[in-house]
Amino acid sequence: MQARIKWAENAAFIGETGSGHAIVIDGPQEIGGRNLGPRPMELMLLSVGACSAVDVVMILKKSRQQITDCYVEVTSKRAETDPKVFTDIHLHFVVTGKALGENHVKRAVDLSAEKYCSASIMLGRAGAKVTHDYEVRESA
Repeated sequence: MQARIKWAENAAFIGETGSGHAIVIDGPQEIGGRNLGPRPMELMLLSVGACSAVDVVMILKKSRQQITDCYVEVTSKRAETDPKVFTDIHLHFVVTGKALGENHVKRAVDLSAEKYCSASIMLGRAGAKVTHDYEVRESA
């Protein structure tokens, strides 16, 4: 994998992925940002959430669960002093489907957390306390 980050102006950068996608990344106003895009640390939270969500959805599909929706609410705490690393990250999965087996959802979340989600596992090994929980909702 590869990526390229190019300075655009002030605290704004254009991130380009090896797969050909681009995103504007910007800093807060106090350092010259203009709120043109997410902050770098926000992107890390999105990455953790997306990595885990992909795992959970794919595991549930392989288990032939009738999943109709899945989202992850990611909350975090950061250290108060530089380098202000994440100290706590919590992923709350809301999984909706028809007759979903709660044991299947729990297994998918656990497998993502313990085996598959390289983003959350990497941050956990770096010292962040990464926790997960879930709720199962029935489709209408």
